[in-house]
Amino acid sequence: MTFSAAVRFGILGSTLARSTDGRVVPVGGPRLRALLALLLAHAGRAVTVEQLIDGVYGDRPPAGAVNALRSQVARLRRLVGDAVASDPAGYRFTAAADDVDVHRFERLVRAGRGALAEGDDARAGAVLREALALWRGPALADVGAASFAGPLAVRLEGTAGHRAGGPRRGRPAVR
Repeated sequence: MTFSAAVRFGILGSTLARSTDGRVVPVGGPRLRALLALLLAHAGRAVTVEQLIDGVYGDRPPAGAVNALRSQVARLRRLVGDAVASDPAGYRFTAAADDVDVHRFERLVRAGRGALAEGDDARAGAVLREALALWRGPALADVGAASFAGPLAVRLEGTAGHRAGGPRRGRPAVR
């Protein structure tokens, strides 16, 4: 299945691709999910081939890692079509920022904090609740073994003022 530009993608929980009619579309094995998650985390920006190989294969890339990565990109393109674009530096995920939960979350947190700074508590509360509703579990839940996942999950959950070990584990508390 190929997606259109209106598809929603997520990494605030397990890696997610949702079609325009709301159906969750299976992304595939752990390496394909890791590739998608890494590209989603950097949507709109180029990710180098070296970063992708490290993110997908870690410390033990296969012989011919560049060709193996190209194969994974081809598989991902069968799912998301032109959303994965070649770039002189590597590859870039071209979805709009609001079509990727993490980027929408970060925008909403900034807006909520801005509303708090302006003294508009009601608007801040509504916007921050909308941001929190995007979380479906711990960030990058199904790609935790990938080398980039741990540090990125910590950053994402820290952005939200995550309370580690608290009763809302995996759902950050926005401060």
